[in-house]
Formats: sequence, structure tokens, C-alpha cells
Amino acid sequence: MEDKAIFSYKIKQWANELGFAHCGIAKADFLEEEAPHLEHWLQQGYNGTMQYMENHFDMRLDPRILVPDAKSVISLTYNYFTEKKQNKDAPKISKYAYGEDYHFVVKEKLKILFEKMQATIGDINGRCFVDSAPILEHAWAKKSGIGWVGKHSLLINKNQGSFFFLAEIIIDAELEYDIPFYTNHCGTCTACIDACPTDAIVGDKIIDGSKCISYLTIELKDTLPTEFKNKLDDWMFGCDVCQDVCPWNRFSIPHQEPRFEPNEKLRNMNRQEWKDITEEVFGEIFRKSAVKRTKYSGLKRNIDFLMS
Repeated sequence: MEDKAIFSYKIKQWANELGFAHCGIAKADFLEEEAPHLEHWLQQGYNGTMQYMENHFDMRLDPRILVPDAKSVISLTYNYFTEKKQNKDAPKISKYAYGEDYHFVVKEKLKILFEKMQATIGDINGRCFVDSAPILEHAWAKKSGIGWVGKHSLLINKNQGSFFFLAEIIIDAELEYDIPFYTNHCGTCTACIDACPTDAIVGDKIIDGSKCISYLTIELKDTLPTEFKNKLDDWMFGCDVCQDVCPWNRFSIPHQEPRFEPNEKLRNMNRQEWKDITEEVFGEIFRKSAVKRTKYSGLKRNIDFLMS
């Protein structure tokens, strides 16, 4: 095996060539600091109907259970910020879902990166993840020096803000580890807390998931609770409010990923066209989109809730 420092440098170089904005490396270990916070969050029922969040508690805190004999957690960010907007009177979709499903776009790049690592380092085992496993990805990104966790519970980078996807590669080889990001640069700012339409940010870095608009419009499969009538701020899939008001996102720059470019029909549809959307049109616009997760019936439920 090559020198750990040289190999770690190469990983970051390859990541940059593949379009990742940041790459940091942390030692795979038990997340002792996060354990009581996760337990309290679950005890408060902040996961709503997301029962899967209660599963694999130990695995969420220890990557060595997820990947046997894991030594290193490589955290990466992939920019999805765009200045392009939908028709101003249309119900809104979160920026991250404008283009192709990030699970596939970013996962393909992770696999290429991992193959380069295997070709260079030799006999290593590992796994690639893009929001697809019980991993506390914000904690690992912080431990790898990429940024800090904001009051809205999302990772913030001083040079890029927070409009990026997080991804991880966990491997059973030792690397050179980065210095964790200890400083919190939110200060006394409460912009995200003050702007949340449903008051879902109930404490510093604590989100009541059952009140979050992203949860309500994507994760919740039941009828939308009447208590949120006129409180969804016209979001029909996801929500960007806490990021849109964050001062650090003034440093966001548009992504350079062609596959994240929005379907022009999505951008141009007006309010009435969304209200009358058919399953055929849904399939055409969101053929490769993350919006497929909510299905036509789910998106129509959300639109009807907003417009009734």
C-alpha cells in the first residue's frame, strides 16, 4: 500500500476531477457525542411515521458494523445549487429535485472513485452511500473537516453554503485523517428558525421531523394533517426555506452538472397546469427525478392540499 498521505491526496484529487466540491476523511469509530442526541430525538417522536429511523440504532453510530473492519469514512459533497426558478405562481419543488435523481448521478461517480481507489491501493473492501443507509452523514462530514452543522441541522461549508448532497465511502484501509470542524459559525443568527413556516426547528440542530414540510410532502403517506393548512408556503415537494434564508448561502454558486438541469416544462408550468396535471405528464416530467418517490398520487395529494 502506498503512503497514507499520498493515497489520501490522490483520493481528494480524483474526487475533484469527478465534480465533487469537497472531500474529507475521518477515522471510522463510534460516534459517542451523537448517541444521546439521536436517542433523545427518537424518544421525542420527532421521526413521525418514519419508523425506519428507529432501526439499526447501533449501525447509525458505528460504521464498523455497516462495513466490517472499517478504518476510514470518506465524506464528499456534490453541489446542486441553481439560480433557475419555476414559474413564479406555481407550487414549488425543492431545488435538489429539479433534475435527475441525485441517488443515481452521485452514486455513479462514487463507484468510479472507489474503482480508482481499488486499482491503486489493491485489496480493499468498502461500500458507497448516497442517502441510502443508516449513516449520520452530517456528523461524518463535520468529523472530516468539511463544515459545521447549522441550527437547521444541515451541514454548512464556509465557502459553499449548504446546497449540496452528502455522500460517503467507507473502507477497511487506514488513511490520513482530516481535522474535525469544531467551530460553529452560526453565531446568534436565527434566520432559519424564524423563517420555518411550520416551526419545525424546535431547538439548536433539533428538527421535529413530523412538522417539517419535506417530511409532510414526501415521507408522510397518510392524509396531510389539517393543522398544516395554509402553512406549507406553497411547497408541493420538499422545502428550501431554511437554506434560502441562510446568510452562508450567499456564497453558493450554480452547479456544473448537466444532469441536474431542470426539465423546461417543469420550470414553465403555471399554477393551473399543476392543478390539472395528469399521470402521463407526471411521468414525462419526472421520468428520472427524485420526485418519483412520492408518485403521482402523492404529488397530486400535495397540490390539492395547497389549492383547496
